[in-house]
Amino acid sequence: MGAYLFVHFKEKLTPDGEQVYFALSLDGLSWEQVNGGNPVLESQLGDQGVRDHTIVRTRSGKFYILATDLSLANGFHTKYKSSWDHVSRGGSKHLALWESTDLVNWSKQRMIELGDEQFGCLWAPDVIYDPHQDDYVLHWSSAHATNEYGPKAIYYSRTHDFESFAAPQLLCRKEDSGIIDSAIYEENGSFYRFLKSEANPMAIILEKGSTITGDDYVRVEAFDEEMAKLRSGAYEAPTAFRLTNDKWCLMIDFFGVKGEGQGYVPFVAETLESGRFIRSDESFRFPYGFKHGTVLAITREEYDRITNVYGIG
Repeated sequence: MGAYLFVHFKEKLTPDGEQVYFALSLDGLSWEQVNGGNPVLESQLGDQGVRDHTIVRTRSGKFYILATDLSLANGFHTKYKSSWDHVSRGGSKHLALWESTDLVNWSKQRMIELGDEQFGCLWAPDVIYDPHQDDYVLHWSSAHATNEYGPKAIYYSRTHDFESFAAPQLLCRKEDSGIIDSAIYEENGSFYRFLKSEANPMAIILEKGSTITGDDYVRVEAFDEEMAKLRSGAYEAPTAFRLTNDKWCLMIDFFGVKGEGQGYVPFVAETLESGRFIRSDESFRFPYGFKHGTVLAITREEYDRITNVYGIG
């Protein structure tokens, strides 16, 4: 019997929200807070706050948490002059990283500099293993000098060991809007790429391709039909995982209200290929509103180890 780990942050007006939080589930449906709802890891470098977390299990047995180096609580009204444009253009060119072999003993925080002077802030990293090249594709969204820091696109870097990283390359751009919050998954030899489109539509979209970094991705129209039922522009940060019954669960972060009511909303589909993700709120339970994170399948032994060290509930 397996379990699930959700690595996320909290949308708060104080710096403690923009840190690394854990939640656990035995079935992917009912979630419990870890460490009394307090951070498991805290950023001491860069902006001293982290958002948009991802976690990956590598073939070497190591786990890596990566996140956007950004604290709105610490710096939005000072460093960034109350301007999202200042964040986008002048934000960190680094990503924050922690590593572990057991999910409870974590390394000191490292900062990975991937952007150069051509990049704006590096947002929302995610990672997928590439079986064709036996390495890992780290992808994120950024504004860039090539279009005068206009609509954002998705960039990527390859790594074998999370120590050295190849020079960033453009992964994809949408002609009629910016795109952010990429998440990529494999199913039956094809790759499925969730993106937040910032216009036309202002919604989550899904594309299918034959390779991770190829240029043959096409929209999954059935997914568009389901997303059209939602309030436009109120959802972001897709993350997906397989449930214990082998169906796919897609979590989308609802930010369309302030304060109470924010957090992840679940959708379930038989397959990624079908694109038919049906909203399933009644089947899920959350202790509080998780913000922009990633779900990782873990073993029951790993679940027990986390609960023994940090506590649950």
